[in-house]
Amino acid sequence: QVQLVESGGGLVQAGDSLRLSCAASGRAFSNMNMGWFRQAPGKEREFVAVVNWGGTITYYADSVKGRFALSRTKDKNTMYLQMNSLKFEDTAVYYCAVDGSTFLSTKTSRYDYWGQGTQVTVSP
Repeated sequence: QVQLVESGGGLVQAGDSLRLSCAASGRAFSNMNMGWFRQAPGKEREFVAVVNWGGTITYYADSVKGRFALSRTKDKNTMYLQMNSLKFEDTAVYYCAVDGSTFLSTKTSRYDYWGQGTQVTVSP
């Protein structure tokens, strides 16, 4: 079992920055890819970004490319999502998740463990 705890959400104005954290614990997850998803009210959960188990490869949704940056600590226990130039449409609950498959995935169904989520609200 893997436990994931997100933190760092909050209320900010458009153009501001936030950094989300995801702390992982439990069974061996150091060889698992870690991703961020988000879900806005009335919408499906959507992919935001993913980093491979080694922390060397990242992939982003087009909607956040150039504004968000994903990183993973050397011990692979923690993942960060630096969010810059936030927009009103970035408002959502943000979830971190881990995926034990070989290839990076943008699909929620591929992820095995999920955190409880952290709310990000961006005022216009």
